[in-house]
Amino acid sequence: MGSQGSSSLLYRLRDQLPIQTALVVSVQHVLAMFVGVISVPLLVAKELKLPPSDTAYLISMGLFASGLGTLVQVRGLGGFGSRLLAVQGTSFAFLTPLIQAGREGGVALMIGMSIVCAPTELILAQFLVRLQRIFTPLVSGTVVLLIGLSLIPVGFHTMAAGLGPNVASWVALAVSGLVLLLVLALNALNMPWSRVGAIPIALGVGYLVCLGIGAVQSQPQTASSWVQIPVPFAFGFAFRPEFLIAFILPYIITTLETIGDVTATSQLSDEPISGPVYWQRIRGGVMGDSLNSLVAGIFNSFPSTTFAQNNGVIQLTGVATRQVGYWVAAALCLLGLIPEFGRWIASLPGPVLGAVTFLLFGFVATAGIRILQRVHLGHRELLIVAFSLGAGVGVQSVPELLTPLPQALRLVFESGITTGGIFAFLLNAILPGASAASEQGVELEAEP
Repeated sequence: MGSQGSSSLLYRLRDQLPIQTALVVSVQHVLAMFVGVISVPLLVAKELKLPPSDTAYLISMGLFASGLGTLVQVRGLGGFGSRLLAVQGTSFAFLTPLIQAGREGGVALMIGMSIVCAPTELILAQFLVRLQRIFTPLVSGTVVLLIGLSLIPVGFHTMAAGLGPNVASWVALAVSGLVLLLVLALNALNMPWSRVGAIPIALGVGYLVCLGIGAVQSQPQTASSWVQIPVPFAFGFAFRPEFLIAFILPYIITTLETIGDVTATSQLSDEPISGPVYWQRIRGGVMGDSLNSLVAGIFNSFPSTTFAQNNGVIQLTGVATRQVGYWVAAALCLLGLIPEFGRWIASLPGPVLGAVTFLLFGFVATAGIRILQRVHLGHRELLIVAFSLGAGVGVQSVPELLTPLPQALRLVFESGITTGGIFAFLLNAILPGASAASEQGVELEAEP
């Protein structure tokens, strides 16, 4: 199977755009990915009750690391990078283990575990076809569904934080409702600008409403400089082996997601989706994820992955040229180097952020459902999904059940994603039934 052209494509991978056109398209890409980049550091900081200065710094470094990662993916660096218009951002898949590690060892442990486990993808990149045969859509779909289900309560907790003691709780609920209604209304317009800008617009309106009623906490001025210089390992470095599984599993899942995302980008860019060039792009994309997660950790950010939502922008605009990727990378790096911008994002009220993120996490869960739709869900498959989901959601809802276990095991299985993922993999390997190849529903092409 060769390249499948996109009839609406106006600018291909190597084409050059007028600068004004490139700027307009790059802004759309930044809007599409922006909330995804800032949400993870914001939610981690709110869950761990970090100081505003630390929250702002994590947000800034997340944007800066995403810019560097996007540059690696678009331009390429040796064998790293897909060399497509593929943007990089902080991954939601790591939110639960990051919060879990943060509660035990602070930001230093979150950074340390992210860095130590980052080479996972570099290793997996050498065995991509075998990886897809072991981690079938039944397993990966169950884990992605669990990621979404485990994160939805985080969004609700953020909404429930309210707007402070001086603001009635019903006001906070009304603000959350307004933000959600705006997102739904803008998507209902079914216009390119409204779909791309729905979430940033809703965030901005929600922020302005809170500002108008005096519910936005002022951020202390902790830096007088206009530019924030990234400092490697500003929070330190820590490692605890009991968190290895909790961090390795999301790296495996994001590897599978990157394969799908790069394939979609290749198809939308009129590039091959089979053969040596295709597999070189896939391997480069996964290796790029590994390198970018390592660099992100060094610069005090969290693991990153190739984002899928920007494929929608390529489809809407008909622009797939690398030139746009350079502008996106530059914009993200610039935003990350402006400390005032990070402080402003850190001041987003909980009801505004929570309303958007719980919806985003719902989309993560539906992505898992879409993966599972590729599988013939017979009795065996439903048994695996039911057991894995039940175990994952159960231990996360009632962690007291694990009290009799040693602390090291408790830390491993307290994550519903880890527990459910382990059971999904083991049951899929042990229970007799369909082969891994038939579960995939597609015949995989051997790598060159």
